[in-house]
This record gives sequence, C-alpha cells and structure tokens, in this order.
Amino acid sequence: MSSTSIPRTGGTEFTDNLNKVYGLYTGGFVVFVLFLAFLEWMGVPNSIIGYLFVFFTLAVYAGIGVLSRTMQVSEYYVAGRRVPAVYNGMATGADWMSGASFVGMAGTLYLLGYDGLAFVLGWTGGYVLVAVLVAPYLRKFGAYTVPDFLSSRYGGNFARFFGIVVLFCCSFTYVVAQIYATGIIASRFIGISFEIAVFVGLLGILLCSMLGGMRAVTWTQVAQYIVLIIAYLIPVVWLSTKQYGIPVPQLTYGQALQEIASLEQQLVAAGSTLKAHTQPFTSYSPLNYFALIFCLMLGTASLPHILMRYFTTPSVRDARKSVAWSLFFIFLLYFTAPAYAAFAKLEVYQNVIGASLEALPQWVYTYGNIGLMKVCGVDAKSVADVAAACGQVAGHPGTLRVQDLAINADVIVISTPEIAGLPYVIAGLVAAGGLAAALSTADGLLLAIANALSHDIYYKMVDPSAPSARRLIVARVLLVVVAIAAAATAATRPADILAMVSWAFSLAAAGLFPALVLGIWWKRTTTAGALAGIAAGFGITIFYLVVTRYYPALGVESFGMTSLLNPITGAPVVDVAAALANPETVGAVLASKVGWFDVTNISSALFGVPIGFAVMILVSLVTPAPSREMQDFIDAVRRPRGETLMQEKTT
Repeated sequence: MSSTSIPRTGGTEFTDNLNKVYGLYTGGFVVFVLFLAFLEWMGVPNSIIGYLFVFFTLAVYAGIGVLSRTMQVSEYYVAGRRVPAVYNGMATGADWMSGASFVGMAGTLYLLGYDGLAFVLGWTGGYVLVAVLVAPYLRKFGAYTVPDFLSSRYGGNFARFFGIVVLFCCSFTYVVAQIYATGIIASRFIGISFEIAVFVGLLGILLCSMLGGMRAVTWTQVAQYIVLIIAYLIPVVWLSTKQYGIPVPQLTYGQALQEIASLEQQLVAAGSTLKAHTQPFTSYSPLNYFALIFCLMLGTASLPHILMRYFTTPSVRDARKSVAWSLFFIFLLYFTAPAYAAFAKLEVYQNVIGASLEALPQWVYTYGNIGLMKVCGVDAKSVADVAAACGQVAGHPGTLRVQDLAINADVIVISTPEIAGLPYVIAGLVAAGGLAAALSTADGLLLAIANALSHDIYYKMVDPSAPSARRLIVARVLLVVVAIAAAATAATRPADILAMVSWAFSLAAAGLFPALVLGIWWKRTTTAGALAGIAAGFGITIFYLVVTRYYPALGVESFGMTSLLNPITGAPVVDVAAALANPETVGAVLASKVGWFDVTNISSALFGVPIGFAVMILVSLVTPAPSREMQDFIDAVRRPRGETLMQEKTT
C-alpha cells in the first residue's frame, strides 16, 4: 500500500528510547516552570505568564501530534499495537484524567464533603472490572473499536449500529464536558470570552489527534499526564507544607479535616448555615450514594475511549499489566483529590469567611467576572455589586458568611493557588495541568467517535473496498466535524462538568456493559437477546435522563415529582411550579426527585443496567443458541494464550 514514511516518533527506535525521551521532556518542563517563576520574580505581568503556560504547552502537544502523523491504518486506529504497558497505563491515566477528574472532582468534594467520595470510589473501582471482565478479552479479540466486537460477536451490522449509537451518545456528552473545561481555563488565563475560548481549546485538540490518530494521541497523552500530575500535586504539597510542615498531603489530610470540623462548629455557633464536611449523606441519600458508585464503576468498564486504549498493547498479557499501571497512575491523583478539597476549604474558612465585604481578596472578583463566583446571590464582579447585594439581605453583618459565598465546583482546583496566596506561576501551572487533562480526554473521545463513524459505518457498512488513504481522510474529516459540533454545544454552557460526565457513564453502562460482559462470559447470549437488551437498557436510561433533566414538567405529570434537587449542592427547590416556570432554574436542575425511588439522573443506569441484563438473558433463553463455531470463538477469546483472533487487513 502507499503511505508516507513513518516518522521517528512512531518507529521502533522511538519506542526503545521512551524512558530517555520522556525523562528529557519532564526535565525540560520543570526548567520551563522555573523559568516562568523567575519571570514572575522579575516583575513580568501575570497575563504574560498565563499566555506562556497555555500556548507553550499547546504547542508541545501539537508538535507531538504533527510528528506522529501517519497514513497506516493500524497506526492510526491502534498505534500499531506496540505501546508498552507502562506507557499505555500512563496514556490511559491521561485519557481518564478528564476535566471532571482534574477540574471538577476536588471542587465536588469541596461542596459535598463525604458524599463526593462516591466519585472517587466509583471511578477507581471501575478499573477492577476493566481488568477482570473486559479489557484483556477485547485485546485478545483484536478489534479496532468496541462496535467491531459487537458486530463479530453478535453477527451483522445491527449490533454494530446499536454499539455506534451508544458510543456516540456517551462519548459526545463526555467530550462536550472536556471542551467546556478548556473554555473555563482559557477564558480565565488568556482573558477571552468563554464562547471563543472553547474554540481555542478545540484547535489544540485537533492538532493533537487529527493527523496521527491513536499513535499521536498516545504519545501526546503520555506528555500530558506528566504535566497534569505535576500540576495537581505541587499546590496541595505546598499547602500541606505551609500548614503542617509535612510535604505529604495524604498524611496531613486528617489534621485538615479536624481543623475544618472545629471551624465549622464555630461558624454554626456564629449563625452560619452549612453542611458538615465529614458528615455522610447530607447531599445524597444512601441509595443515591451507592447507586452513583454502581453506575460509575460499570460505566468505567464500558467507555469506548478507555477500552480502545487496551487495543494498542503488544499482547493480552500487556493489556492486563496496562490496566494495573493505569490504576496506579490514576491513584496518584485520586488519592490526592480529597486532600486538595480539604486544604482549599480550610484556606477559605481561615482567610476569607468573616472578612469585611470591602476587603474580599481579588480572586473573588476575578472569577465573579466570568460567572463562576457569587456573593449574596449575584456574580461578584465588583465591590459595589457585592455590597449592594448583601445590603439587601436582612440582618446581614457586613462580613462574608459561609452561606453568602457560592463557588462553582469547576473552579476550586484552578483558584486554590490564588485562594492560598501562592505565586501566580503555580496558578498558571495548575491551568496548564487542567488543560492537559481536558485535552487528553477530548482527544481520546473524538478519536473514538470519528473511528466508529469512519471504520464501523463508512468502511464496514458503506464501502468495504475503500483503500487506506480514503478511510483515513474520512476519519479526519469526521473528527473535525464532530469536534466543531461539540465545541458549539459546549459554548452554550449546558451543565457543570461533573454532571455531564456522570451522564456519559450511565449511558455507557446501560448501553454496553451487559452486551460486553455477557458477550464474553456467557456463550448462550444470542444476537436477538443482545439487541433487545441494548435497546431496553439504553432506552430506559436515556428516557429517565432526558425527562428528569430537560422536561421536568413531564416528570411532574408522569412520575408525581414532589420536589427538585440539585445533586451537586443538594439544595431542594421546594416550589416546583415556580421552578418549572423559570427557564433559568430548570436549566440549573441537574437531577430530579421523582417517583422512581428518588434516584438522581446522574445514576440513571441503576434502572437501565438490570433491565438490560434481564432482557438480554430472557430473550437469549427463548431464541436459538449461537452456533458451535461462535461458542468455540468465545472460548478462544477467554483463553489468555495464543494469537490475536481477528487480524484486520491494512490495505
């Protein structure tokens, strides 16, 4: 076949020297940060430092993407299946460390306290399911995409099409959240409007993934993981050292919680209203808490852009090792996120709450001007706005109370260096890390969508004789189209990052988990059973999600809804009629308390997964069993030894 020459970044020489290459890269990045710290010390304006952080890191990622360009199908779709387990684990960690994990998780833990741990438990626990139930067997199968497996296992293009529908719905929802995160970061540190900032982030995403596909995304994600983990750890290590003299925040986290509890008691005694940080089930009921863990675990084991990463390893054994490395690299951040939230809250309680309204720190107005910080119910754009709003509150003491301050969950991580008075270069570093996290996940998601559309629809269903060059051109064009559509959606600010990501997990869990698990572990699963199960599970999940999120009035009529709840803050909207009459309120409601056991919509797969399994099993039992050839094939998929079962032609 005809192809361009393979650049050194994709060849064997590069993979043999990964330690040296990324060691030099890490050292260079540290030197770059120290250089910017020197510029700050010399009096260079903060805006210049912010520009340098954002544009330099984007340029590095784009450079890796361009150098990794390819016209080989196997390189574009699965990075030639030669990514070592350690580096695939690092790339998977970056793919996983989305805007939700880096930007949103600590903020949610800040607001929810104990209840926010559901996200940590669900996402980390999900990787156990990935390792035990799914990833090694998909690697042994030898697919390019998840719909590839569904088509071969369940026979024909109906199963492939169902898989594409689920993949598109969950991945598009997820990628919108990532571009939303890039918009928040770029608007803060470049000083442009959010609506334009999302397209600036989009440019970086496309440069990373469009030309080199999975090969470019893999090596870019390794670089992005290095940036994001350094950026995440440094501020909280600094705060731990500042507060307790120990640079290990995971060890001082307990002391921070004790101080928070003591300060909360003092604030309540002084008349403030707040939810105790360590008290369980103040925002989620026990049912919703464990339902969320359940949905996030199963969604983790079903997300196509994550499962695709295990198609890139050299062998099944490497796929298993890669899952273990993935969990280790993810653990580094997740083990730190609760401490990050606690130290941020401690800084706010100690240095901001109780301050005079005229003496609030500048960061309050910085984020108030981009709509992410409210005081007394209004955006904190100026001292005059804050004073006027709080002056209308009966009996307001003139100092900031806990109930007066509303910090958007998505800015806790970004704003913590400023809250704590750390050098601006640390704030810029965190912004670079958040940008790396959002870009890496967006790259993987866009690639999953574009690959499904180009490989599974165009090549497998429309033009099976298409040459490699045309297939890759179609993939790149579709990637750009989907990316622009996602950026346009993100510009409308559809919801907060963590809510959008949670919806994606429920959609993936209900639509794919039963079909993947039964397809691998129960030879009796039939085509009719799989199709019926996917349709039932995914259908009921998306119905529940859409009705409770976008048509709450229908929920009132259909389910006897008595009140509305925001699951991020846990605040009830008691007057349902008034809330439904106000479009702004309806748009802010992320979950509804409905007749279905009061389950929030971010856990909507709690209904879809059991229904999907039940329908799949029942229909399979009443339809003819799969052929002996297919049952032998499934046995071979579960056998760890042997060659890859499906060898994809590359010409």
